[in-house]
Amino acid sequence: MKPSIPKGTRDFLPNQVNKRKYIFNIIEGVFKKYAYKPIETPVMENLSTLTGKYGEEGDRLIFKVLNNGDFLAKADKEAIETGNSNRLIPSISKRGLRYDLTVPFARFVVMYQNEISFPFKRYQIQPVWRADRPQKGRYQEFYQCDVDVVGSDSLVYEAELMQIYQEVFAALKIPVTIKINNRKVLFGIAETAGVKELFVEMTTAIDKLDKIGEEGVVTEMTNRGIPSSSIDKIMAMLQIHDLDTLIANMNSEEGKLGCEELKTVFALLKDQGIDDLKFDISLARGLNYYTGCIFEVMCDEVKIGSIGGGGRYDNLTEVFGLKGVSGVGMSFGAARIYDVMEELDLFPKDVVQGMQVLIVSFDEAAFRYGFNVVSRLRKAGIASDIYPKPSKMKKQMKYANDLHVPFVVIIGDDEINSGKLTVKDMENGQQSSLDIESLISRINS
Repeated sequence: MKPSIPKGTRDFLPNQVNKRKYIFNIIEGVFKKYAYKPIETPVMENLSTLTGKYGEEGDRLIFKVLNNGDFLAKADKEAIETGNSNRLIPSISKRGLRYDLTVPFARFVVMYQNEISFPFKRYQIQPVWRADRPQKGRYQEFYQCDVDVVGSDSLVYEAELMQIYQEVFAALKIPVTIKINNRKVLFGIAETAGVKELFVEMTTAIDKLDKIGEEGVVTEMTNRGIPSSSIDKIMAMLQIHDLDTLIANMNSEEGKLGCEELKTVFALLKDQGIDDLKFDISLARGLNYYTGCIFEVMCDEVKIGSIGGGGRYDNLTEVFGLKGVSGVGMSFGAARIYDVMEELDLFPKDVVQGMQVLIVSFDEAAFRYGFNVVSRLRKAGIASDIYPKPSKMKKQMKYANDLHVPFVVIIGDDEINSGKLTVKDMENGQQSSLDIESLISRINS
């Protein structure tokens, strides 16, 4: 049988791994600069931890892990007979692969609340899994790079996260637009339209505006039971893009508070040179746990969906028994960022460079001499290797070309007798004769 991997997953060749590490290193470097600390959580969480936090659609996309051993022994027989999969799941699966890093982080905070200091600033770079339909930029296994603050409701952290977004994407040279909104604003729209009890239904529809257009959103809201008179008010308010105008047209104290919070964030960032932040009233972020500011990052030059997103959550730790701990965080979509950088050819050329020097030899004596040379180079911190045995020079040089090695050291009798190594610059084809110390100096410079 031909080997394969599960749909929505990917293997990564060495050059691809180096490029991914380049992205991770830049992101992690910025996280550290802003005084965030690293944590890690398990691949699996209890399903009770995960379910009910992502909304109806999110819960369906959680990968469930079957119970150990004979998982059918305690299965709900009636659920099997009636084909009721939702009822069956609790009896055969008590764990699931993490859907994101935020909910596990909330669980982490509650468990270790006596061992951490608030506000607690953490970052986390780990894979997550979603049973989504694979397509361009959307995978079932992918890395998230998350940064969160819990234990403070200060809007300075929203502003700080926007700075992190701006700094990371500037370093990666990706042209982006950072969209920002507030869930309180959306609640204010629902309350003004008289459908606050259908808030989730409204936001679920609005969140699809860029995908299905205004007519599609109207149809979606209609199908979700929102009256046509309310839909007209909602769609009219979605045309307002000025916060002061929105406040004047909103009959909701919570909605007005959301507008004021956004104005505060913009004021904090006014003097920071961030000009790619845009208020987007239609931004909804489908995850149910968001309660305040929400944000999303879009690439200006590649159509691939969001490459980052996040928001404020006031009640997430409460479901795990810890009340009054507000948090705000965001995530970088590393898989999509990688695809964007590939498409725009943004990776520096030296990112994929692993080996700096390859030693090739004519015979056994030269091979043994070359092994001593490669050992010296490695002790000097130079990434180097030796072709595993003397072979035809054409074969050895082809290997060097295939690996894009910048320098090849050719060793034969003359090099052994003189102590001078023949060094070929593979980019321009020039050869020079250098002793080992001069070679080390040249490579390091």
